[in-house]
Amino acid sequence: MKRASVNEVKLEFPSRSSNEGFARGVVACFAAQMDPTLSELEDIKTAVSEAVTNAILHAYPDTIGTVYMKIRTFPGNLLEITVRDRGKGITDVERARQPMFTTGGEERSGMGFTIMESFMDCVAVRSAPGRGTTVSMKKHIAEKSRERI
Repeated sequence: MKRASVNEVKLEFPSRSSNEGFARGVVACFAAQMDPTLSELEDIKTAVSEAVTNAILHAYPDTIGTVYMKIRTFPGNLLEITVRDRGKGITDVERARQPMFTTGGEERSGMGFTIMESFMDCVAVRSAPGRGTTVSMKKHIAEKSRERI
């Protein structure tokens, strides 16, 4: 059963490296409505950076394609971020999720999925060669106790 989101935003942008910072900024602004701590906000921005950078570098290595991002909030202070591309896809998702595995050459660390998993509560990856990749990430934002004045 799918739950209805409280709020959502969808955007798409060219797979240029300069748009990675844009994606971080958009997520930070949208997530602010949930009143995250600075630490939670930094975790979210870092995970989004990794997902968007993977799409830019690996999905479209020799061309400029489109990166799609959807950000949604759900009851219970749940934030969900989906980053999708229609690039070359991943042939072996389980292998790609292993630390230190990369197809990006020796200048890449191969830690993208590991970083996403360490900063988010849940990371799901679906991919099909030649059809693209979808990374869905979820994070519960701690509810703050409010003092009455």
